[in-house]
Amino acid sequence: MVTNAQSRAQTRPNPGLASVQQFWQKHAADLVPPIIGIAAFLTVWQLVSWSGLTRLPGPLSLWTDTRTRELLLYPFYDQGGLDKGLFWQTLASLGRVAQGYTAAAVVGISVGVLVGTSPWLNKATYPIFQFLRMVAPLAWVPIALVALQQNQPAAIFVIFITAVWPILINTTEGVRQIPEDYNNVAKVLQLSRKDYYLNILFPSALPYIFTGLRIAIGLAWLAIIAAEIVMSGIVGIGFFIWDAYQQNYISEIILAVLYIGGVGLLLDRLIAFLQMKIAPLHK
Repeated sequence: MVTNAQSRAQTRPNPGLASVQQFWQKHAADLVPPIIGIAAFLTVWQLVSWSGLTRLPGPLSLWTDTRTRELLLYPFYDQGGLDKGLFWQTLASLGRVAQGYTAAAVVGISVGVLVGTSPWLNKATYPIFQFLRMVAPLAWVPIALVALQQNQPAAIFVIFITAVWPILINTTEGVRQIPEDYNNVAKVLQLSRKDYYLNILFPSALPYIFTGLRIAIGLAWLAIIAAEIVMSGIVGIGFFIWDAYQQNYISEIILAVLYIGGVGLLLDRLIAFLQMKIAPLHK
């Protein structure tokens, strides 16, 4: 009896393995090309590093270098001050991005709606907005430091001033592109301003607004890295890179770059997910 029970247990299919096989069969065509591409890129990079054509270490250095391996295995360590793992460094940068990006979203959408609904105001502010959005994030760093005198609020301001323009300009364009028939219907029905905004303006402009939000989150993440590199003595992934460069820990820089790219991708996917969930509700 025991032998028969063991035999049945051994022949019974494993649900977990079956699920993995089903997932692979369904998504293999989409997963195989990027896996091959990434593997080829890393292989070429490692071969170039071994050849001596560049001093840049290869991807294997993330594991062979003792300091980098410890950072990779222990992202949550915290020795106080600036000596923290990459999780805490990244989290500090994300906190600044969240504050500056939220302020940019509120201001950008509000001002964009105001400018988009007023042709005169749009003409008056157009050259100013186009001029300011061309200023590079790093150019705002010394201005922010002089004006605010502290690294933390200066970094948040740099994120805000970088992220606000795509949100504002896309919101303005979205409001201006509302079909005139919709506006005529609103006039015929004598909709209140609140009803007009909720039922016509925002649903119509939402695709433009989310386009601005997705562009802005990428710019905000780039801006905080640049700002933290310039601003010394603050916990953050940008300052971590600069400090590693000063001490010639190149493998640590490569690891931090992987964090930056991964987090940036997740932020973009988060805004895309919110768009997918919110936009259909307003169709």
